[in-house]
Amino acid sequence: IFTPERIKIRVVEEGLNQLPYRECTVTTPTGHKYDGLKFEKGNCGMLNSTQFPPDINRRKVLLIYPILSTGNTVIEAVRVLTEHGLRAKHILLSLFSTPHGTCKSIIQEFTEITILTTEVHPVAPTHFGQRYFGTD
Repeated sequence: IFTPERIKIRVVEEGLNQLPYRECTVTTPTGHKYDGLKFEKGNCGMLNSTQFPPDINRRKVLLIYPILSTGNTVIEAVRVLTEHGLRAKHILLSLFSTPHGTCKSIIQEFTEITILTTEVHPVAPTHFGQRYFGTD
């Protein structure tokens, strides 16, 4: 369990690093000034969601899909988002991907999408969920 949890955290952290931000200065409770970064307003993460925020067309979206095999589900999700006014410039987070699911399907359909994954392998590890949850 430790290794998959760590992998998930790293993928999400890198996805968050890709979101738009701006420089800001924070005053700490002790009165010290700290120069840092602040996320821009309007970021949104989506995992199996059917309801969108009313201002979804102004947001930067992180799509989260754990195992990309063919890419068909993600392509349909991005189509639904574009029907709601979003540009197809999103960030997709995935633990495992196949070359067909990422390169051939999704990227050909939506050239502006960014895909962050831990591995691209010809065979999708469909047994991952069973082993992770102890149901194999």
